[in-house]
Amino acid sequence: MLGLTAMSTLAAVMTGKGAGAIATITLFGSEAESILNKIFKPKTKPSCSFVAGKILLGEIHNENGPVDEVLIGCRKRNYFTIHCHGNPLIVADIMKLLQKHNAEPVAADRILAEVSGESNSIVIEAKIAVARAKTLEATRIIMYQANKGLSQKAAGWMNNSDLKKIQEQAEEILAHSAAIRPLLFGAKIVIAGPPNSGKSTLLNCLAGKQKAIVTELQGTTRDWITAECVLGRVYAEIIDTAGINENLYSNNEAIEKTAQQNAKELLATADLVLLVLDASVQAEAGLELFAEMLAGKKTLTILNKTDLPARFDHAQLPQNLNNTVNISAKSATGCDKLIHSIEQIFGITKFYRQSCVCFTGRQEQLLRQIIAAKSKETAVSAISELLNGRL
Repeated sequence: MLGLTAMSTLAAVMTGKGAGAIATITLFGSEAESILNKIFKPKTKPSCSFVAGKILLGEIHNENGPVDEVLIGCRKRNYFTIHCHGNPLIVADIMKLLQKHNAEPVAADRILAEVSGESNSIVIEAKIAVARAKTLEATRIIMYQANKGLSQKAAGWMNNSDLKKIQEQAEEILAHSAAIRPLLFGAKIVIAGPPNSGKSTLLNCLAGKQKAIVTELQGTTRDWITAECVLGRVYAEIIDTAGINENLYSNNEAIEKTAQQNAKELLATADLVLLVLDASVQAEAGLELFAEMLAGKKTLTILNKTDLPARFDHAQLPQNLNNTVNISAKSATGCDKLIHSIEQIFGITKFYRQSCVCFTGRQEQLLRQIIAAKSKETAVSAISELLNGRL
C-alpha cells in the first residue's frame, strides 16, 4: 500500500497546468477538516458543517485576508475538493497555505490512489499509470493488468506449487513487457541526417503541423525542435536535430559547434534514429560517419524526396544503415509505410492487447526476484509483495 499514516494529510492540484477558468485542489487525510476550519470562511454562516455530499460557498483566507472565493465539495469524511479560480498564482497561494497547515503536497495520481480504498497494489499502480497514459490503447492494456492480466496471474501463483512453471511465466511476462515499452510509455525518436535532406519537413509531416522552419538553405535548424504525436501504436516524442556535417562540426563558430554537439548527444539517448538522406542526389557525403555514430542503435534510413528523380545508389549504404524506406516528406507519400516500419522495429505490430505485462519498476524487480527464487517460500514472499506490497 501507499502507506498513508493516521496523521497524513495530502493536497494535490487535480487540474492541468496553466491558466483556466476553474482549478480543483483535493485535500484528503485525517487533518483535512481541521485545516479547512482554519482557512475557510463560509458566506452563509459564521461556522459550517462539513457533511458528506454538501457544497459550501465561501472564501479561503490567509493571515493577510482573502485569497479567493471558492466552492468546497465534501466528498466524504476528511475528503474535500476545493474549486477556486484557475489563475496559477491563486492555485499556488492556496497550495502554500495548505502546506503551511501541514498538508503534504503530492501529485494528483497519488491522491487518486489513496482515495480509492484499494488494497491490491497492482490495481493502485494501474490507476496511477492510467492517469499518465498517453494513448487509449495504453490505458486499456494497463487496466487489463489490474482487472485480469498481471493481478490475476499473481493471485494464481499463490496456489501453484510448481515453482518452475511460475518462473517460466514470469520470464514470459518480462519479455512481453520489454517489447511493448514504446506502446505503454512512448519512445524518443530522433531525426538525423545531413543538412537540407528534409529532416524538418519530415517532422512537420509526422506531427501534422508546422513545427520547424523549412527553407532551401543548409543548416536552418541550429537547435533541436520537438513534437509529440502518435505514430500507429507508438506514442512518440520526435526530435529534429541540426544537420550533422563534419565541416560544420569543425567550424570555429560557437553556435554551429554547439548545435552539432547537441545533435550527437541526442542520438546517444534515442530509442530510434530516423536517418534522413536525400534520394535525389547521387551521393551523400559522410555515410561512414553516420554508420560509426549509429553503431548499435535502432536505425531506420529514410530515402527522402522521392517526388524528384532518384539518383541515390542504395548499394552505398553501410550494412547497419541498409534498413530503408522511401518517402516524400513534402507530399507525405510513403508515410504510412514509414509508420508501419517504426512499429516493426519496436516489435509491437503483432502484440496482443490482452497479454500479461508489468508496467512499473517495482513490478519488474519483484518478477526478477521470483525468477531468481531458490524455493517456493521465497517466491511466495515476492508474489505477496507484488500483490499487496508498499508502493
